[in-house]
Amino acid sequence: MYTVNLKRIFIVSLFIAIPFMLSAQLTYGTTGLLHAPSAEMQKDKTVMLGANFMNKEITPPTWYYHTYNYYLNVTILPWMEVAYTCTLFKAEALGLKPYGYSGFTNQDRYFSLRLRALKEGQFWKYMPAVVVGTSDPFTSSGNGVVAPTEGNGYFSRFYIAATRHVQLGRETVGVHLSYLYNKRIEYKLNGIAAGISYNPSFHPQLRLIAEYDSKDFALGATYLLFNHLHAQVELQRMKYFTGGLTFQFRLSGKDGMKKQKRNNEDNRGVAIYARKSRITNKGDSIGVQFKQCAEYAKRELQLNDDY
Repeated sequence: MYTVNLKRIFIVSLFIAIPFMLSAQLTYGTTGLLHAPSAEMQKDKTVMLGANFMNKEITPPTWYYHTYNYYLNVTILPWMEVAYTCTLFKAEALGLKPYGYSGFTNQDRYFSLRLRALKEGQFWKYMPAVVVGTSDPFTSSGNGVVAPTEGNGYFSRFYIAATRHVQLGRETVGVHLSYLYNKRIEYKLNGIAAGISYNPSFHPQLRLIAEYDSKDFALGATYLLFNHLHAQVELQRMKYFTGGLTFQFRLSGKDGMKKQKRNNEDNRGVAIYARKSRITNKGDSIGVQFKQCAEYAKRELQLNDDY
């Protein structure tokens, strides 16, 4: 029993050492799947900085060439996320070549906003998380237009998304469903989108994703490096490669330092309770036992849901 308890402590420590398991969408720089939205949220005060290579098959038709984007994303409150994304233009596409310009010389810029309406399991056990959001909703061109049909506002979309995580033995699978809407003539994203995400219990740094974004099917994966760096790849329509990197961290300061100190104390408490707890069901797998151990310690220490 002593050996098993040491394994429990190791797994609890592993959960603590991997604070970030969600990454940003390659196209929009917001929390989600690959291209389709989800209702998952980052932890409060999370900051993401990222850059991607974008295959021309994943972008609006204005980009008839491969391009790049970069973004800044901040979860300002536990229920609010804001992102600022820039996608590069080539001078030739803007008609600037006769003036001596070439290569990437300009960029499209837009904001995204996500608001969480419901947390997963908030009012009843099987309740999904629900998020409403938008990307590139407004352009100042033409005296200002919301949901533009053409011109600027290339990545315009509005959506509502729901996410529910389902326990299958010792594995957890995320099920995601959303409805997207825009008015774009050349880049319609109207209709149902859906996806599945999976973090293997034996290698939680890896996240596998399959999705339908209301237009195309895609497969992809995210891998967490050094607790803060996400490497993400996607195959749009199962064959067109897009990929990038996201650096993720949480803001600290005086309050953050106090919270970190409190978390360190909680971590020691979790380890103590993990050591003291006993296996109650001999038929459970080791993975289930570890999960029960962590939940027991969290409950006994009265830690909040974001711990």
